[in-house]
Amino acid sequence: MKMKNFLAAGLLLTGQFLFAQYTETINSNRPGRSQGAFSVGNGVLQGEAGLRAGRDNHDLLNTETTLWGLDYEVRYGFLVERLEANLSGSFLNANQKYIVGASNVESTYRNFESNTLGLKYLVFDPHRKRVLEGPNLYSWKADNTFQLRDLIPAVSVYAGLNLLFGSADNPFIAPENDGVTPQVAIITQHNLGRWVFVMNFIGDKFSTDVPSYSGIFTLTHAYTRELSFFAEAQIIKSDFYSDDIARLGAAYLFNDDFQVDISGLVNFRDTPSRWQVALGVSYRIDMHTTDEYIMEDKKEEKELNKKKEELKEEREDGFEDEVIE
Repeated sequence: MKMKNFLAAGLLLTGQFLFAQYTETINSNRPGRSQGAFSVGNGVLQGEAGLRAGRDNHDLLNTETTLWGLDYEVRYGFLVERLEANLSGSFLNANQKYIVGASNVESTYRNFESNTLGLKYLVFDPHRKRVLEGPNLYSWKADNTFQLRDLIPAVSVYAGLNLLFGSADNPFIAPENDGVTPQVAIITQHNLGRWVFVMNFIGDKFSTDVPSYSGIFTLTHAYTRELSFFAEAQIIKSDFYSDDIARLGAAYLFNDDFQVDISGLVNFRDTPSRWQVALGVSYRIDMHTTDEYIMEDKKEEKELNKKKEELKEEREDGFEDEVIE
């Protein structure tokens, strides 16, 4: 009976963690630039911020620009477990040096590089069906080795508005992008044991004459419960700014609600060539009370509740048998 008790407990715990968006430890998008498919959880208010510094060298314009700035994101899960509202952006300060005639010229400017208010919604979670099916009682290998179905990702959609004004005075954005412009994204996430692979496909400012399209691909590995590492590739295509970027970094979890991170960036172009380093923190105010189980319909909800009740009874019977033994 002990094995049955173990499997029953495992299924109940799996249901709690896979069906609910909420996680016991903080779910941060840092230190990469991609979004994960899952929300922070209903009733969770989370802040993520980081300081970065770096340098851009533009071979064609013969400029050298020293940058420092603040990246920020505020996330809140509300109404349902699948839904998250977020405000994200960057504020940069730049000091640029260039040559005009025989003179060295230096100028300083600062403004928002981005500022976007949006909503993210989980449309598909492959783990839901697995929990309903339950563990394979006849094959440990089937439940603990890689399966082709593990390649099916969770999928979310994102829609937001870029809130940037005064583009004539903002060198970080194209002149045609003044005001409110749309941003949409499709987000996928594979959870493969200690590995997580996230892809973001983003269409940005496509209502203007200078739209931007990008893809971000992030691979994260949890080395221990506290320490994780990530590698990321980003491709940006636009008439205003195109680039190929690589990032590496690590994050450390101090407790369930607080994380710090460090990362670095390089690109593979000379218009401009870039490098940056960043330090960041993530903190959540956890007002989550009860896990909401994500169902496609009432039938699935009834099936899960029935299965949980049956397993609960089996666990109780198993404990009684153990006492008798």
